Amino acid sequence: MENSTFTELMTKLEQRTARVVVLGLGYVGLPLATVFCEAGFRVVGIDPVEEKVNEINSGRSYVLDIPDEQVDRLVKSGLLSATTDFSALKDADAVSICVPTPLRKTGDPDLSFIVSATESLAPYLHKGMVVVLESSTYPGTTRELVLTRLCEVGGLQVGKDFFLAFSPERVDPGRKDWTTYNTPKVVGGITSACTKISAAWYGQALKTVVPVTSTEVAEMAKLLENTFRMINIGLVNELAIMCDRLGIDVWEVIEAAATKPFGFMKFTPGPGLGGHCIPIDPLYLSWKLRSLNYNARFIELASEINTNMPRFALGKIQDALNDRGKPLKGSRVLVLGVAYKPDIDDLRESPALDVIGLLRKKGAQVSYHDPYIPAISHDDWTLQSVEDLMAQVKTADCVAVITNHSSYDYPAILETASLIVDTRNALGNMGRDHPKVVRL
Repeated sequence: MENSTFTELMTKLEQRTARVVVLGLGYVGLPLATVFCEAGFRVVGIDPVEEKVNEINSGRSYVLDIPDEQVDRLVKSGLLSATTDFSALKDADAVSICVPTPLRKTGDPDLSFIVSATESLAPYLHKGMVVVLESSTYPGTTRELVLTRLCEVGGLQVGKDFFLAFSPERVDPGRKDWTTYNTPKVVGGITSACTKISAAWYGQALKTVVPVTSTEVAEMAKLLENTFRMINIGLVNELAIMCDRLGIDVWEVIEAAATKPFGFMKFTPGPGLGGHCIPIDPLYLSWKLRSLNYNARFIELASEINTNMPRFALGKIQDALNDRGKPLKGSRVLVLGVAYKPDIDDLRESPALDVIGLLRKKGAQVSYHDPYIPAISHDDWTLQSVEDLMAQVKTADCVAVITNHSSYDYPAILETASLIVDTRNALGNMGRDHPKVVRL
C-alpha cells in the first residue's frame, strides 16, 4: 500500500530533485551515472579507488564508451561529482550498487564486493530511500543478502520505509547502437511498491523500463541472457572442432546456415570466451543449483567446451608450424589482439591470456600487439605490446589472430606474414584457401 514516504519519494524522482548516488564507478557505474546526470539528476559517484575519483573530478573518463568531454561538461555543470567518502550516502534518496561479482578460482561466486557495498550503505539507510542492485549474481542474492542486512537497520520496513530492487546491467562495451540509455532495463522489486518506485526512477533517465514481479525474476533474466549466449557459443565451438576433424570449413558452414531467415541465430567460434558476463554469469546459476541438488548440465558442458578452446587454438598454431618444418618451441609467435573482444580495452577473462600462457609453456617466444592494451601482467609473466607492428609481423614465424580489432590492416598483414593462424576469420575470404593462412 502506498504511504506518504512512497508519495514523497515518487515526487522527488518525477521532479528529478532526488539526490542520486552510484556505488562503484566502473564500466557499469560511470555510464549509468552520466545517464542520470543527462536527465537532470545531481549524481555523486562513490568508489574506493582514489585514482578513479580524481580522474572524474578532473573531468576525465577512464571508460572507453564515455568521452572526456562529457565527463568534463557534467562535472563543470555541477551535476556529477565523485568521492571515496561513503558518508555522501547520508543525503541520498536513490542509490544504485554497481560493483563487480567475479568468480573465485573454485568456481564459487565472489560476493565480497556486494557485501562490502551493503555494509557501507547500511549505516546511512533512512526512510524514503530506494536502493537498486545492478551487479550480476545468482537468483536470491538481493533478498537473501542485501535485504537481510538492510532490514537490520533501525527497524525500517522494506516496501514501506525504504525500497529495494534488482536491475541487471546490460552493458556491452564498445557498442554504439545499444547503450545504457536505450537498452531496455529490467527492474524487479522486493515488493510491488519497490518495483514501482525503482521503475519510476530509472524511467526518468532511460528510454525503456521493463518491470517484473520480483528481484528473483530480474536476477534470473540476466542469467538466462548470458547462459543462452554461452551455450550457443559452446555449440559453434564444438562445431568448429567437429568440422576440423571432418575437413570442412566451419566458417562457410555458418555463413550458409545464416542465410535461413527463420529458426537460426548466427554465433561464431573463437579461441575461448572472455569478458565480464558470458564466461561467468551462467556459473552463478550452476553453483546455486548445485546447492539444490541439481546439475545444470548444459551450462557445465558448454563451459567445458569453451574452456578448452585456447588449447584447440594452441593445437592449430603448433600443427601449422609443424607442417612448415618448425617446432613450436623456440618459434617466434606474434599474438594479434588480446582484449576479450574487438575494439575495446577490456582484458577481463580474455582467452588471449590462456593462449599466451600455453604458448609460453610450450617454449614459444611470444610477443603481442594490441592498440588498446599497452601492457599485460598475468600470473607469473609480463609483456609489453610491440611498437612496430609490421616489423614484428615480418619476423614472426607465426602470427596468431586472437582478437580481430577493426583497426588492423589485414591485407598488409597477410602480404607481410609468413604464416597466419586466424582464430576469428578476421581475414574473411582473403584467408580462405590461402597457403599462408590456417583458420580455426
